[in-house]
Amino acid sequence: MPAASAVSTGSTGSVGDESGRGAAGPAIGLGTALPAAGAELLTPGQIVLRREILDGRVWLSYPVRVVAHEPDLLAVYLANDTRLSFGEGEFSWGPHGWSTVADRWRSPGVLQLQRPGEAHAVWAFRDPETDELSGWYVNFQDPYRITAEGVDTLDHELDLWIPADGGPYRWKDVEAFEERARTGGFTPEQAAAVRAEAAGLAARIDRGDTWWTERWTHWRPAARWTAPPPSA
Repeated sequence: MPAASAVSTGSTGSVGDESGRGAAGPAIGLGTALPAAGAELLTPGQIVLRREILDGRVWLSYPVRVVAHEPDLLAVYLANDTRLSFGEGEFSWGPHGWSTVADRWRSPGVLQLQRPGEAHAVWAFRDPETDELSGWYVNFQDPYRITAEGVDTLDHELDLWIPADGGPYRWKDVEAFEERARTGGFTPEQAAAVRAEAAGLAARIDRGDTWWTERWTHWRPAARWTAPPPSA
């Protein structure tokens, strides 16, 4: 997951074969829940909470605005200066990594895209000076679950940066992911599932399957979509 204050695009390690590109595998994350059958769709412009759930409790939460909620897509927008809330008490993974960085989202607003059942989301980052797309940040995480509060998931540490200029993608936070797996934060089966999800997505990107680019490259939020109130 990118830091709350900025997105770093440096390369860290590799996943899959030696080139960083792996064969496709099953897309199974730490949770495989899909939106409940017949569940109502969220409304564009609606403010909901995006929560990360660890040890059965909220580890991180922040309000986002719904951009689109369709049977095969959930898109939400995290605005600059949005208040971040962190869970209290002890967690098996320790405090959330953002808790020591900032209590607000300091980077420019970011569009978060995810499809049902997939254990990753695609975040669109724009240059703060030019407002042009700088790249796509793939955040490996639990498949999203729609709840009464909004959207629940859990970050899996591993990330992938895809530059907008067509340059090669770069793995990120591989060492952090492997350390989490080594110390028991993931079971061997869970760690294998995250690696398979990453390898499968890399194979799709190598084939040119970047479903998000055509529709979302030029998307911009409404001017009124500033940071929601913390109580949303």
